[in-house]
Amino acid sequence: MTQPTEHGTPASTGAPAQPRIRHNDYGVLNPPALGTWRPRLSVSVVIAAYGHQDKLDLTLAALAAQSYPRHLMEVVVVDDGTVPALRLPEIVPGNTRLITTEPGSRGRSNARNAGLAVAGGDVVHWLDADMVTFHDEVEAHMRWHHLAGYLVVMGYVRYVAHRPGTPTPAAVHAAVSAGATEKLFDEAASEPHSWIVDLAERTDGLRTAGDSAYRVHVTNAASVNARLLREAGPLDTGLVLGEDTELGYRLAQAGAAFVLAPEARSRHLGTSMMMRDGEQVRRYNQVFVPDHIPHMRWLRTHPRRQWLVPYAEVVVQARAYEDTRATVDGFLASTLNDIAITLVGPWGTVQEDRRNPLDTPDLDLLLLRGLYRGDPRVRYAESVPATAAPSSFRMLCPAGWVPGRETLRRVVEQAVEHGHGLVNIALDEAEEVITARLEHTGAFARASLVRAEGEPLDAAVHDVYGTHWLDGRTMGFLPAAEAEPPKRGKSEDPALKLEVARLRAENARLAGRLAGLDGQATAPEAGIPRQGGPKALLRRLR
Repeated sequence: MTQPTEHGTPASTGAPAQPRIRHNDYGVLNPPALGTWRPRLSVSVVIAAYGHQDKLDLTLAALAAQSYPRHLMEVVVVDDGTVPALRLPEIVPGNTRLITTEPGSRGRSNARNAGLAVAGGDVVHWLDADMVTFHDEVEAHMRWHHLAGYLVVMGYVRYVAHRPGTPTPAAVHAAVSAGATEKLFDEAASEPHSWIVDLAERTDGLRTAGDSAYRVHVTNAASVNARLLREAGPLDTGLVLGEDTELGYRLAQAGAAFVLAPEARSRHLGTSMMMRDGEQVRRYNQVFVPDHIPHMRWLRTHPRRQWLVPYAEVVVQARAYEDTRATVDGFLASTLNDIAITLVGPWGTVQEDRRNPLDTPDLDLLLLRGLYRGDPRVRYAESVPATAAPSSFRMLCPAGWVPGRETLRRVVEQAVEHGHGLVNIALDEAEEVITARLEHTGAFARASLVRAEGEPLDAAVHDVYGTHWLDGRTMGFLPAAEAEPPKRGKSEDPALKLEVARLRAENARLAGRLAGLDGQATAPEAGIPRQGGPKALLRRLR
């Protein structure tokens, strides 16, 4: 029996059930009004800083005036090698510490990861070292996190002009404490985080953003459930720019839902790098970021390029050599080239007989291991991986069934267009239903987070994303015995070839019928002049 609790802290006699957000429609959550509820979760505010002691002083002064309970908030400031070193000023929150990155580990991602490593809160709130938060900014974030354990919350930032020395830390602390943060700056001249505002307007505050919602994870004012963050993270230190967007994408693959919180207000002191040099930032990011984020299809347009993170993983259980080869070769010939293939089998037990290789036990596995050893798109695993993350999709296909060249692309496009979390493909129904299946990585991760004890995972996926069935032959799947092996220079899909032949036959039939009608219409007994037949009528209409 559910017990009555405080607003935002549901409890039951067992573990509390997670609310089910379908896609990214977080409208099912009902956060309490600010100042009317009692929090229970702790938060670690992680601030990566390099230089600009004056701005850091203002950031910490504002955090010292937050409405969120002091015993539930800690602040971790990470000095990324400033010379002379940064220091903690006079006005700071009660539980604040300053750490420093190692000399060989510099950069924003390293600094934030260092803060994450020591953060003890239930939630990690990223904040830049040049931000002035409103008095209830942390509370506005945290009231959402009390409702579900898989959220990423993005606050609303405006950019204000800043002149060193004004305002002072004391003035900031006084204004924020009084709920008058906006009086510190020229609000009329401030600028919004325009692309986030635009995205919000186009997607009902992200509720209809679908798989694009991850783009709002900007580490100047975002908060993340710590467990989810550690499962998906940390930040990729190989990226210098765009690292927060890349982490947002990985959070989505871990099941995150993304919330825009306009009440979580802050002011950025000065303009952002994107505002100052947007074209060069975009030029830089278009080189380095798409390698990590397969969702960026508009930047992955080359038909043959390989990427660091493939869009889809194909999993095939290794069976008989000929059947398995036919299946793998079919996927390798797909027009959706942005894939990796995982062949699952007991590869560790395969030992080649060095005197007579034909006497090798499990010879078919030996042949399969040798066949694709030089193809970087094929990898070998002892068992089916728990998840396809960070790839967006996973196709599981039994050996012996061969996709057409367009099959995988068509199935993925259907899943994307309709938002399906699972697409089942019926391959054969002679004795039992044999299926292939396309799984949306983020949908399965979300379902794992919210499903009830004993509930089948597929049922939870259907609830949070939806499922769909397709006919395998219609989508281009053929048994290995009927499929034509892919050949160099040959681009025709066998299933498409059959369809073209059918349409040509139908066209010939209709043409014959039309010719017969034309002949009847022009006969003297029809009472219609010869120029009045169907073909002549078509010519006049044209």
